[in-house]
Amino acid sequence: MKRSPWLFVLVISCVACAKPSTHSRAVKPIDAPAPTILFVGNSLTYTNDLPNILKYIMGKFGKSATMISLCKPNYALEDHWNEGRVQALIKKGNIQYVIVQQGPSSQSDGKQSLVTYGKKYQTICRKVGAALGFYMVWPAKWYYPTFDGVIANYSHAAQVNQALLFPVGVVWKAYQQAYKKVKLYGADNFHPSRAGSFLAALTIFHTLYPGEGFQQMNIKDYWQWVDNRASFKAMIKLVLRLK
Repeated sequence: MKRSPWLFVLVISCVACAKPSTHSRAVKPIDAPAPTILFVGNSLTYTNDLPNILKYIMGKFGKSATMISLCKPNYALEDHWNEGRVQALIKKGNIQYVIVQQGPSSQSDGKQSLVTYGKKYQTICRKVGAALGFYMVWPAKWYYPTFDGVIANYSHAAQVNQALLFPVGVVWKAYQQAYKKVKLYGADNFHPSRAGSFLAALTIFHTLYPGEGFQQMNIKDYWQWVDNRASFKAMIKLVLRLK
């Protein structure tokens, strides 16, 4: 069943993982020199073409990848699973990473969906040697008080399914609390701005390649997404705080 990303009840839950420095990587990225990465999600991924921003960043670090995007408006993991195309893509093999996301999922039904369908995805990923990862998103601005629920539920789904966690929501929240020069939210206050998508891609890159330093990153190479030097440095700083 399609779930609208707009329908959430306001709740506030306190979780220990609300700070970037509290995240650990119990599940390690796989060794794939030129991986094929399948993104499964909705408009939070295809807005500004996140997969190709990630590919661009990888290229700047001398890495190559093939990106496949299976993303449709308002889709949850359940919707993709019921259509069946994602299973066919994964079972064909030659995919190293399957990165999944749905709406913010701050409530109990969203949590259950992430866990239940995450398990289904993980089962077929393991059969072909692919690594499953959860791309943690963020709530719409008017549901901002639910942010801790988003962080908790995506973190929980990754943990119970022994999958990678791409904690974009954690970095997003930290940036929102400390830096406002460059906006992460787009005009509708839910979808990412170009800078928001860049921050997401940078977080995913750092999770895949935690050993890479960002000293070589020059804002001139990324000006199309982030046009403020202080904000650019702040994003790098926050991503590097992830452990």
